[in-house]
Amino acid sequence: METEHEVQRRRKKRKSKKKKGFKIALGIILLLILGVGIYGYSVYSSVANTFNRTHEPLNREKSDKRSEKVSLAKHDPISILLLGVDQRGADRGRSDSLMLLTVNPDKKAVKMVSIPRDTRTEIIGKGKEDKINHAYAFGGVDMSIKTVENFLNVPIDYYIQVNMESFKDIVDAVGGVTVNNTLDFTYEGHHFEKGQLELNGENALKYSRMRYDDPRGDFGRQSRQQQIIQAVIDEGASIKSLTNYGTILEAIGNNVKTNLTFDDMKEIQSNYKEARNNVEHIQINGTGGKVNGIYYYNVPEVERTKISRILKENLNLN
Repeated sequence: METEHEVQRRRKKRKSKKKKGFKIALGIILLLILGVGIYGYSVYSSVANTFNRTHEPLNREKSDKRSEKVSLAKHDPISILLLGVDQRGADRGRSDSLMLLTVNPDKKAVKMVSIPRDTRTEIIGKGKEDKINHAYAFGGVDMSIKTVENFLNVPIDYYIQVNMESFKDIVDAVGGVTVNNTLDFTYEGHHFEKGQLELNGENALKYSRMRYDDPRGDFGRQSRQQQIIQAVIDEGASIKSLTNYGTILEAIGNNVKTNLTFDDMKEIQSNYKEARNNVEHIQINGTGGKVNGIYYYNVPEVERTKISRILKENLNLN
């Protein structure tokens, strides 16, 4: 028989999962803003300086799929592309994870779609079809954004890029993370048992990378990546981590890039945060198959059109 405390704790955990999507995309870069007031101006200044380091604008003023640039002050619906980049050494790498969110503050709704990395589509700027995650290797963030815009036929206003190779620094900076593992597996020499696991940065990265031994393939890996990022946010928002804000800021400054300015982040935190209570996670349905011996995830046109319509409705573009 569960005690009242255990029941309340289970309900809180269930409720927090519903908020996961919005926090995944924005939480990494906003996780300290809520705690700034505790430490006053010196910490506020440190946070601002760190996020100035992460700022990297796009080579455009607005998306070609918009007639006017969005205004956060006017509470316009926005879209954000989250890129988890698998960058090792001097190699630019590929986008290991792609998630697109549309956020409507008036409807208080978030539509989040995870794009399988092997999705076959036209790479805008290369004039050929390839895996969608190769767009980053060919042309960085700008080419990735244009390719995703073309694939889903929606504008992308903002991006947040996280270096997955160095993401372990962020995990270690918050003192490690706790996840609930549903699949027993071994990857790169480490065994991950089922159940609750305490992971340091190195093992968290391994946990988030495995896919070939997962019956769900890329979708299973995406789920583990979301677990890790959510766990980082939960740890980062704790008082324990706020006392270690210097190390956390350093890790964020070294591993995150975004075209969001610090002022943009404050606007989003003030005016868009209620949307996180209503998150719909949309899965892209398709079939896997090989072309010239290379595996691709093929998405039917009718599926692309359906998802595009859902995202556009949330952006008030229909």
